[in-house]
Amino acid sequence: MDLMSGYKGVVGLVFGNESSGSSEDSYVERLLDRISNGVLAEDRRTAITELQSVVAESHAAQLAFGAMGFPVLLSVLKEERDDVEMVRGALETLVSALTPISHAKGPKKEVQPALMNTDLLSREAESIALLLSLLSEEDFYVRYYTLQLLTALLTNSPNRLQEAILTIPRGITRLMDMLMDREVIRNEALLLLTYLTREAEEIQKILVFEGAFDKIFSIIKEEGGSEGGVVVQDCLELLNNLLRNNASNQVLLRETMGFDPLMSILKLRGSTYKFTQQKTINLLSALETISLLMMGGPETEPGKDANRLTNKTVLVQKKVLDHLLMLGVESQWAPVAVRCEALRCIGDLIAGHPKNLDALASKVLGEEPHLEPALNSILRIILRTSSMQEFVAADYVFKSFCEKNSDGQTMLASTLIPQPQSMTHAPLEEDVNMSFGSMLLHGLTTSENDGDLETCCRAASVLSHVLKDNIQCKERVLRIELEPPMPSLGAPEPLMHRMVKYLALASSMKSKDVSTSGSSYVQPIILKLLVTWLSDCPSAVHCFLDSRPHLTYLLDLVSNPSATVCIRGLAAVLLGECVLYNKSGDNGKDASTIVDAITQKVGVTAYFLKFDEMQKSSLFSSAKPSQPRRPLTRSNAASMAEIEDVDKNESTDPKNEDHPMLGSMFDTQFVNFVKSLEADIRESIVEIYSHPKSKVAVVPAELEQKGGESDGDYIKRLKSFVEKQCSEIQDLLSRNATLAEDLAKTGGGGSSQSEHRASGGSERVQAETLRRDLQEAAQRLEMLKMEKAKIESEASMYQNLAGKMESDLKSLSDAYNSLEQANFHLEKEVKALKNGGAMPYPDLEAIKAEAREEAQKESEVELNDLLVCLGQEQSKVEKLSARLLELGEDVEQLLEGIGDDTGLPEDGDEEED
Repeated sequence: MDLMSGYKGVVGLVFGNESSGSSEDSYVERLLDRISNGVLAEDRRTAITELQSVVAESHAAQLAFGAMGFPVLLSVLKEERDDVEMVRGALETLVSALTPISHAKGPKKEVQPALMNTDLLSREAESIALLLSLLSEEDFYVRYYTLQLLTALLTNSPNRLQEAILTIPRGITRLMDMLMDREVIRNEALLLLTYLTREAEEIQKILVFEGAFDKIFSIIKEEGGSEGGVVVQDCLELLNNLLRNNASNQVLLRETMGFDPLMSILKLRGSTYKFTQQKTINLLSALETISLLMMGGPETEPGKDANRLTNKTVLVQKKVLDHLLMLGVESQWAPVAVRCEALRCIGDLIAGHPKNLDALASKVLGEEPHLEPALNSILRIILRTSSMQEFVAADYVFKSFCEKNSDGQTMLASTLIPQPQSMTHAPLEEDVNMSFGSMLLHGLTTSENDGDLETCCRAASVLSHVLKDNIQCKERVLRIELEPPMPSLGAPEPLMHRMVKYLALASSMKSKDVSTSGSSYVQPIILKLLVTWLSDCPSAVHCFLDSRPHLTYLLDLVSNPSATVCIRGLAAVLLGECVLYNKSGDNGKDASTIVDAITQKVGVTAYFLKFDEMQKSSLFSSAKPSQPRRPLTRSNAASMAEIEDVDKNESTDPKNEDHPMLGSMFDTQFVNFVKSLEADIRESIVEIYSHPKSKVAVVPAELEQKGGESDGDYIKRLKSFVEKQCSEIQDLLSRNATLAEDLAKTGGGGSSQSEHRASGGSERVQAETLRRDLQEAAQRLEMLKMEKAKIESEASMYQNLAGKMESDLKSLSDAYNSLEQANFHLEKEVKALKNGGAMPYPDLEAIKAEAREEAQKESEVELNDLLVCLGQEQSKVEKLSARLLELGEDVEQLLEGIGDDTGLPEDGDEEED
């Protein structure tokens, strides 16, 4: 009852004084009194109907009911099961008390009565058991209202209700039985189980052992599969709750029912071009199930990878790839959300699974005679789609296909053959008969006609996947040469040079038209391609540097204030690769020349700052491993089914200078790859500063042999000069390396190139002097520390030795004192003996006299003690005699002869002795 009193206190705080809610309180109290104390059954039923009505419409009534109504109605449910109308009314009233009132007038209350009532009712475990027992009642409305009441409790207090149901015997079994009830109750029970199984692994396992999979798929089949209504959505949501991060349930589904029922949901029936919103949501839910199976169990589970690979293998055996290709690629009328999710599932299905990779590579779509490889169709989606989300999803397929699949990359790269000039200018619609490589090259170069670089950018993203970590493919693509747009413009140029030209073109387009939709991500993606291409490929670096303007443009891009932080940082990485992987010995293209150019045009300090700025940008700092997608529920299903315009809304976000799509393209792998490159680049530049390139020295004229100078003097003068020069060179190299290393570690501290040049010499000298002084001081400090430790060790040793000697000295002193005392006593006795002279023996008479005196003293003491005892006995005798006289006894007669009788035997004994 403390909870009730606290509840009343809250009611008072919410509504202030008693008058504000007194009418509702008193009305609710009267109704409850009629229900609990009423005599006529009809009056009690009328009261409970009125109570339900007022509680459903008034916040104050809900609060008042929560303060005093639960015990009354729970007693009705316990004790009046036979009165069905009363039980119905009680349950309906409880549902109203737990349902928020959204249309309430006036300002919104800080305290929600429905939530408080839910908390109050869920605290009593007995109430949950009582409600579950009502599910076995025959009345339809009793079971229906009970399920509604449990759903309301579960919505607001899920953890508490989950724990309560687990502790009640056969609690979950009763709920499962409701799935076989009439349709309305079945649907309500389905919704309840959906809420109940969220993040409750124990309940999930119990449901599966109670036959949940069989019942779920039978309901889906009965409702018409993907063509069904919201009931199918609820079934699939329950199924996903049972499978999410639960490897044991996934294995049970795979080995009992199999994945065939799931395939039948994905199979399109009837009019494949007709996609209602509900059908879209149902298909998205089924695709989420596929995604959960490919995700496997929790990350910490030991057998996660094996279970995931097995699920992928069985799914492909059940022809899931055909259904996914139909939804994601072939079906022209499928909504964008369904196509995107199907493409993501294809990417997950082939990731890290060689057999599934081969299965996708061999898939052919279409009908005779217009057959086409599936990869070509997916590439066409990338090049043609108007949806940014669909481009990202299709690009993910190629990322998964090329990841650690060198054979697949080589197969795709082998088709990269330039087309004749006539085909190069053909529109995209005529690419049906092209090979994969020809279509990709067409996409890379088609922007030359209309100035739109978006298609080129998308093709560049695919090409970066084909080239990633594959030297053979990089070398092969380097040999591709493209014809110029017009024959009069010159000779063919390498594909890499064309990509750099498009990079510069994108920059100029961005400066002219800031509102260009694709300009904010074209440059980063082309830079990503070039960074991937040049990585660990010296021949690619050589090809890039073949054109002198490339280096000039890259240096300008690094220091371009109008470019984003990401673009400047990637350009800096590309410059660093030209140093790191540069094996050229040509003057003007070697690594030292690039470092000199960076120093002169940008400044080493500013150059290293580009790395730091990029790593701190939101695009790089917020990159995380791919997280599982948000579960599809009733609350978010409609918003997730309609994503056509998401990319348009996000791309105009003024808070972020990078396009939102780049967050998907620059995944964790690429971010970590750039970070590792950055460390290698810093180290390489420090190494070049330490060992600059050698040049042919020009001998000054004054070093020529002077006239009349002997050969010996000349050799000595040259030798001293060379020794001096060598010493200065070594000193400069040491200072240079130290400064470069410090700069690489700190990221630089200067702000402008001119300041760096003006004060560079003096700062270097001061820094080197300070460094040497600091080093000498550190050495002296170390020596002092060592000496101090040695002295402390010796002092400790001497201190211990002194303590030991002090202890020994003390013991010796004690022994000497005892000996001296013994000696003193002996001397005293000797002296006494000498003074005694002729009395060698003691005086016996004196000793006897002394012993006699002591014995006499002892006898006197004993005699005194006996006299005291006799005195005490005499007083006792006198008292007893007086008492006997009072009693009339003759004392003399009683005492006569007592002393003689007692004394005679003792005397005789003494005489005998």
